[in-house]
Parts: sequence; structure tokens; C-alpha cells
Amino acid sequence: MADMLSTGVSGLLAAQIGLSTVSHNVANVNTDGYSRQVVSFGARLPEGQAGFYIGTGVDTVAVQRAYSEFLNSSLWSASSGQGRASTLASLTGQLNNQLSGSTNLQTSLDSFYGAVQDMANAPSDTASRQVLLARAGGLVSTFHALSGQFSQLSGQVQQQITDTVGSINSDSASIAKLNGLIRSSSATDGTPPADLLDQRDALVKKLAGEVGVSVVPQNDHTISVFVGNGQALVTGTESHPLGTAANVYDATRVEVVGGGSGSVISGRIGGGALGALLDFRSNVLDPAQTQLGRSAQALASAFNAQHAQGVDLHGEVGGAFFSVAGPVVQGASSNTGSGTLDASIGDIGTLTGKDYVLSYDGSNWSMHDSHGSAVALGGSGTSADPFTAAGLSLVLGGSASAGDSFRVQPSRAAADSFSVAIDDPDKVAAAAAFVVNAGSGNTATAPPSVRISDGSDPNLLNASSIVFSSPSSYSIDGGAAQTFTPGQPIVHNGWSMQLGGAPQAGDSFSLRANRNAQGDNSNALMLGKVANLGVLDGGVTSTGRAYSQLVSQVGSAGALAKDDLTTQTAVYSQAMSSQQSVSGVNLDEEAANLVRYQQAYQASAQVISTANSLFSALLGAVRG
Repeated sequence: MADMLSTGVSGLLAAQIGLSTVSHNVANVNTDGYSRQVVSFGARLPEGQAGFYIGTGVDTVAVQRAYSEFLNSSLWSASSGQGRASTLASLTGQLNNQLSGSTNLQTSLDSFYGAVQDMANAPSDTASRQVLLARAGGLVSTFHALSGQFSQLSGQVQQQITDTVGSINSDSASIAKLNGLIRSSSATDGTPPADLLDQRDALVKKLAGEVGVSVVPQNDHTISVFVGNGQALVTGTESHPLGTAANVYDATRVEVVGGGSGSVISGRIGGGALGALLDFRSNVLDPAQTQLGRSAQALASAFNAQHAQGVDLHGEVGGAFFSVAGPVVQGASSNTGSGTLDASIGDIGTLTGKDYVLSYDGSNWSMHDSHGSAVALGGSGTSADPFTAAGLSLVLGGSASAGDSFRVQPSRAAADSFSVAIDDPDKVAAAAAFVVNAGSGNTATAPPSVRISDGSDPNLLNASSIVFSSPSSYSIDGGAAQTFTPGQPIVHNGWSMQLGGAPQAGDSFSLRANRNAQGDNSNALMLGKVANLGVLDGGVTSTGRAYSQLVSQVGSAGALAKDDLTTQTAVYSQAMSSQQSVSGVNLDEEAANLVRYQQAYQASAQVISTANSLFSALLGAVRG
């Protein structure tokens, strides 16, 4: 009877554990990261009798979670991909909205050049000149608005990087703490508690959404978590927090560093929200700011160059119409020498959208672009013979020490510095600077064209007479004979004359300053053509096209980000579905288990009741 009672009690206890486990599953059906728990039973060792064995009941072997390491790892990877795609899609969407909003640069460009054309139609009208300056101011405001929005988005990204690093460190510390609890429980009970394992896995999934990680299980039931190229976040019960530090060249720019080493690891982080933030900043936002700056530089360079070819209402040579800052030079915070670097744009046509770093090894200077590729340097770096590379002119000063370096950003800040350089409508140079008359007996097939080659020449506006004594020889103002080379201009007193045909002996030309500047629109018409003038990329990209390229590259990044988000969301959903098919709580299944364990519990109770009845009957028989 005692064996039957013990067997019944074992069944009762086993069914009770089953009921408790089912209740726990049902209670946590909506708990994020919870894995369904399953009870494993095993028969007790039987008792031997004469020639046979009698069973002694059941033992609860384990309460384990339904778990697949492969499916969980796939879910973490999908979480990392979705976190990255979601953040990148959000950021590129903001940037696209900024470019397509009310501060559309193309609209401002069209309005400005429309005002140039209106002025060309009435060059002496003060009102049309005032409208031109007003539209120029509106164009400047558009550049400033876009630049300000880009800067604001950049600041937002810097803050998000800092916040995300803080969240990563908090999650890493929690994982390390759970590692300790799991290891301690495993050492005491032999089996890690399922609920603590679920909590840890949920944190790893959250961490993967923040940054791409690799997880390595250890023999003591702890896990190690790494980021980037082996930077540890968690090892055993210790967490290794990441840090943030100012960029070596720009104190306003945040970089991610290893908590222990302090070395910059921004370029080695991929996946998750942090990887998206760093990727967006380096590959979308920085190029967009640079391209906007290049547009401003192209406009200022081309418009100023043509404006300097004309004269204003007072007969003065046109000065700069727009003003824009040159390249930004930033010395490394680690520099120990007194060296300085001055950078200017030498050839805007060969200017690229890259930044550059000029480094000194103690004896020689070398230059690399933002992608780390070497850039050949011409010149020696002195004011008389500057370094030349990628459209830049670089002049060194002071005394640099070995290891010193400077970063040059040719266009990054140009849009923010863009401004109108004149405020007097009379100063708009709408008229041609010179009037050129050909001799009545000339045989040249086309009139000559004249350009100002040196606006600072004090004799620029002096009248001059050019007389050819032969097809290859001419004199100016009765001076010494000079050799004429077909196709080459005649240069004198800061102007340059290009003949439209082959001169003959006796041909002559007279040149004088334009005294009818108020009614002349020659230069205004040329200013209108600047809209389509190629300036950048070897003279093939105009200001408008540069802006179109900016819109295109940001739009492409946004479209790719949206497509990637759609893909990664589908991947995540599939990974979650697969993981939940194994680990998720199914209420129908739990209901069936509840009935099964309830019946087992009742049956075991009946066994105990029967054993008790038999024992009572036996006692009654003995007493009788």
C-alpha cells in the first residue's frame, strides 16, 4: 500500500508542476521575448520482485524552454537589419523633405535668372536692378535655409549617436548582470533558469537593433557579445561600455570610441540604429552638405567671373556680385607643432566633392582623400610655389612636427557663407566694358571679342589702337612691332582681344572704354547665360545641374533606404514567425495541456484515495 501511495503522490506532484508550468505560459503569452516552457518527465526506477519489476512512479526531470539557437540568432540578425533600415529610411526621408520643401533651390535659381533677364531688357531701370538684388538675396536665403536644415539634421544625428551609445551601454550592463545570475543559478541547481535566459535573449535582441553584434556562448552558460571588429561589449559578468569623443579635426562631431582603448571605431560599426546613423552621416549627409556648398561655389565663381567683364552705371568695372568662403582648414587636436595651412580654390573645375587630409611625417607631406586614397601633390607648399591638388592651392606656414596633420574641406561650409557682395543697384555691371571698332578697310571676317584679363590694371580703360603691318605683325598705340600668332589673343593693359578672322596688312582696330554704360545690356545678356554655364567637374556641371545631382543622390539614397526597409521588415517578420513557431505560447495548445494535466492530477488523487481505502480496509480486517 505504501508503494501505491508513493506512486500516486509522485503523479500528483508531477501533474501539479505541469499545471504550474501551463499557468506560467498562459500568464506570459504577451511577454516580449518569453519562450514557452515545457515539462519533461521520467519514470522512477522500478522495484524488483521475484522475477519481475514494479513501477514506483514518476519524477519531473526538467522544466525547459522551447528554444532554437539557430532561430534566435536569425532573429537577432534580422533585428539588426531592421533597426538599421528603419533609422536610415527615417533620416533620408527627413533630408528629402528638406530638399523638396519651400526652400527649393531650383525655384530660387529660376527666379534669380529671371530677374537677370528682366534687367537685361531694361539695363538703366533702377527698379529692375533692385528686383535683381532682392532675388539675389532670396537665393542667398535659400542657400542659408538649406544649409541650416542640414546642420540641424547633423546636430540631431550627433545627439542620436550619443543617446544610442548610452542605450547600448545600459543594455550591455544588464546582460552582464544577467550573465552573473545565470552562472550562479547554474552552479547551484545545475540548470540555468529559463526566465533569466529569456530576459537575456530579449536584451540581446534589443541590443542587436541598436548595433550589429556577434554573440558567443560560453561553457558556464554566459555569453560574450562583440561589436565591430572584435570590440567586446560583454564578457562574462563584465560589460565594456563604448564611449563618444570629439572628432580629432572637428570638436562638434561625435565619434564612437572603444571604452577601454579610446580608439575610434566609428568606421568599423555596422548594423543596427548606430550603424545607420554613422552610415547616413558619412555617406549621405556629409556629401549632401558638400554638394550644396559646391553649388554655391559654382554660382559665385561663374557669376562673379562674368560680372567682372562688365561695367556698372558709373563706368566702373564690375566687382564680385556674390561672396563665398573658401575651403575650411582644421588642424588635428593632436598636433604638437606650430604649423599652419592656408587653402584656397585654384581651379574650381577640378574641385571634387571629397575632403582631404594633409599629413607630415617629419620630412615630407602627403595627402589623402576622405576615402584614404593617396592624392599627388604638386609644388612645394610655399606662398611662391603652393601645393596644388584636386583644384586646391595649399600654402604652409610655421613649423610642423612629425605626425601633425590638417583636414581640408573645400566645400562643406560654403553654402552657409554665401552672400550678396553689393547692395547698390547702380553697381550691377550690365554693360560691356569696351567698345571696339574695326577699321573701314579691314578684311577680317568677324569682329573681335574683348575680355578683361586683369581688372586691377590701372590702364585697363585707356583707349588703344591696334594696327597690323602684316598678317603676323602688329603694333599698339604706335609702339614696337609685336608678333601675332593666329588663334592667340592680343593682350594689353589688362584686356585680351580675340580676333574673329585672319588679319591682313593695314587692318586696324580701336578700343575704348564704354561710355554708354546706362543703355548697354551686353554683359547682362552674358550674365543670363551663366545659368547653363558648365563650371564644376571639368566645366560640364552648372550650378543648376549640381543642385539636381544633389537632389538625385539624396533621392536615390532615400529610395534605396525605403526598399531596404521593406525587405528587412519582411525578413524580420519571417524570422520572428519562425522563432515564435518554436518558442511562442499557443493558447489552444496550452488549453489542451491544462486539461491533460488536470485529468492526470485528478487520476493521481484517485490513486491516493484508493490506496487510502485499501489501507483502511486492511486495518479493519486486522482488528476483526
